[in-house]
Amino acid sequence: MEWKDVEISPRQRLLDIAILVILAALTAWGIVWLLAVKDQNVWVVAVASGITALTTGFGALPFLFGRCPPAKWVGFGNATAAGLMMGASITLFLEGWSIEDVSYAPLRMGVGAVLGVVGVLVAHRILSGKEDLQDPHSFESGGLVRMILVVGVMTVHSFAEGMGVGVSYGDGNGFGDFIALSIAIHNIPEGLAICLVLIPSGSTVTRGALWSVFSSLPQPLVAIPSFLFVLWFRPLLPVGLGLAAGAMVWMVFYELLPEAKEHLGKTQVMIWMLLGTTAMLLFQQLVG
Repeated sequence: MEWKDVEISPRQRLLDIAILVILAALTAWGIVWLLAVKDQNVWVVAVASGITALTTGFGALPFLFGRCPPAKWVGFGNATAAGLMMGASITLFLEGWSIEDVSYAPLRMGVGAVLGVVGVLVAHRILSGKEDLQDPHSFESGGLVRMILVVGVMTVHSFAEGMGVGVSYGDGNGFGDFIALSIAIHNIPEGLAICLVLIPSGSTVTRGALWSVFSSLPQPLVAIPSFLFVLWFRPLLPVGLGLAAGAMVWMVFYELLPEAKEHLGKTQVMIWMLLGTTAMLLFQQLVG
């Protein structure tokens, strides 16, 4: 686990610091605003999902002073994020199971969970063979049409996260903050992974941070309509909760954990995942 030097000019370092300070200030403002607002409306969902996108840019922080962190950091981050998302999914399952004012809530939740897994699986099958579109290098050389296609691919990969935020705020029981927190933390190692590709190849820290944020912009695009949908169609709330939970569980076992195992041993991955799951469930119990 060795750190490597990355050459950064003093002028560029000042710009990098300014960009990351702006990202941090916007995130801090959003958090303070969310804590002050008690109601759950579309603006709350927009700000919360916007925060999840902004935190992806924090993956560039280790590069700020000219050092490239070891790739194992991505493994630790993905394993911990998998645990956090697993804890959040458990909460969504339990909430969908126990909704009192909707008939057959457990059945609806189960149907939603199956649809969530199948939906993400089908989307991944359709996009198989387009992995080059997910490479951050493709952003640098793409035209408008390619950019639109890249955003489309990212929307599918961010679908579960964005839907999880929107649906969890739509249930009206305050779970949205917990789901947004788990996804925001999960996005940091995603940003780090992008920066580990871009910055050692000659890109600036600023570009790495901004492309990282760009990669998560589909999350608020999905979160807002998901929130409005379950708000308008209350009987479908258990389906929506199950859909979001099922999609996130699929991501945990078929994306985050395999990516973590590329950099860590199985035992390390399981320990960090269990720590993340326990921390999320305890946090929900203490704050909720």
